[in-house]
Order: sequence, then structure tokens, then C-alpha cells
Amino acid sequence: MTLKQLRAFLAVAQTLSFTQACDRLHLSQPALSLAIKGLEETLGGRLLIRSTRSVRLTPEGESLLPLAKHLLAQWDNTEELLRQRFTLQLGRLSVAAMPAFACNLLPAALVEFRQRYPRINITVHDVINEEVTEMVRSRQVEMGIAFRPEGTGSLSFTALFEDRFVAVVARDSPLAALDYLTWPMLLQQPIITLQRPSMVRRLLEQELGKRDIDLQVAFESHQLATVGRMVASNLGVSAVPSMCIRQMQESGACCLPLLEPSITCTVGILTHDELSIAAHTLSGVLQETVQAPTLSR
Repeated sequence: MTLKQLRAFLAVAQTLSFTQACDRLHLSQPALSLAIKGLEETLGGRLLIRSTRSVRLTPEGESLLPLAKHLLAQWDNTEELLRQRFTLQLGRLSVAAMPAFACNLLPAALVEFRQRYPRINITVHDVINEEVTEMVRSRQVEMGIAFRPEGTGSLSFTALFEDRFVAVVARDSPLAALDYLTWPMLLQQPIITLQRPSMVRRLLEQELGKRDIDLQVAFESHQLATVGRMVASNLGVSAVPSMCIRQMQESGACCLPLLEPSITCTVGILTHDELSIAAHTLSGVLQETVQAPTLSR
């Protein structure tokens, strides 16, 4: 039993006229008759009784009529739903992003996406970097934004920008008047940073460890906002990726270039190879709109 056969039967059953059914379906009478005959052969009996002047349904045809209406309505609804998803008129998408990105850079990209595709609903999971990778790998989300992992395995990584760590100091600190800071200068102050297993903390320790620089931490927190407020309150200094500049400034702190060594990390999109149209499109919007933040004094 095919859709073409069901549509042919329904058209004849509703009009009780082969001529009108042909007009409705834009079929020739031989093609319509062949479709009805094929359906009857598949089901094992007559559905229509046709004379030279009239068409009527057999009892079996009467019982098939409401089922055919239901099946075709369900198919048409499914077809329309998929068409809307393929044309981004409807859909749902789940994204995981590390908090630094989710808070500071993702909203602007979502504004752009929403303006273009207002009927796509997006759920954002702001989780630590390692959870982003795991959520993508286990297909809990279609895509994630994270630092470049050491090994992607079956996942694909598309770089968005190269982030650079910046120094964070209190606005009224004498350090805020400088053009830049070096790590030896920064480490003379109490260090405030994120707690393990934060990838920001790990990156700092790894890169400084390569240069035999020991990171002595005075204060640590799970939240970047707390780190910013601690720095703004003159409890110490910190170093964060440049994507956190705005958040640090809103917390009342000041950001400066941080050199000797300059620590960088790549931020990008993690996905499986196969993506929905919505996820593929959002990935394109992210690549168009997201740039590495810069310092302005």
C-alpha cells in the first residue's frame, strides 16, 4: 500500500467521481484506475463499485475511508514538520558551552541567530570545559564550545579564535596604570584563580610549569564572577582568558596585557560529523560573529 494509492482512493471516495478525482490529483483516468486496482490487489478485495453512471464504496471501502484520512493527515503533518525543520522555520537545539564563553561571547551570537531564525529554540548548558566534551561525545547535545581538547577522537573541532590570557587587577591598584604586566610582576601579588578541575586553572599551571614557574594561589573560587569581585576588592590579582574581559570589567576589575610568557589557547566548536540543519547553521553564525576580544584602555 502506497501513499499514491491511498490518495487515489481518498479522492474517489470523497468525490464519488473518477473524473473529479482525476482533476483533484492531476492524474489521467488510466493512472487513477491503476492506482485503485493496485490498492485493491494489495488488500485482497474490492473497495469501490463503479458503474457507467456512479461510484460507491463497498463495506470494506467504507471502513478504509476514515483510516485513509487519518494516515494521510499524519503523513502530511510529518512532511510539513520536517519541511519546517529543514527550512529552519521550526526546531530545537541543545548546546554546551564553558561558562566563560556562555556568559561573555555566546549571547551576542544567539541574538544574531535568533534574528534570522526566530522559531528555533535553543537550550544552553553552561558547564565546565571537560563536561562540554563529554556531553557532545555522549550526544546529550549536538555541539559544544570549548578549548581545543588534547585528542578529539571521533569528534570534529572547528577553531573560532586564539584566546590570550590577560592580567586582572583592581582598578585602584598601582598596577592598573601600567601598559602591560609580566608574569614575574603578577606573581609578586596574591593570586586569585578558579578551582580545579577548571580548564583555565589547568592551562595556567601547565603553561607556567613548562617554564618552571610555580603558581602559588592565595584565593580560589568555582565562579569567574567571584574571582572578579575578589580582585576588584583588592584581595589579589588574577589571569583569565580574554573572553572574560567584559565580565571582569563588569565586576569592577581592570584587565591588562600579560606577557613573559604570553599564554594562549584555542577556542572552538566540538561536534560529531553529522549535524542537524539548525546545528550546522548555528555553527556558521558562530564562525561569522565570534572574534577574540581585545583590550581597550
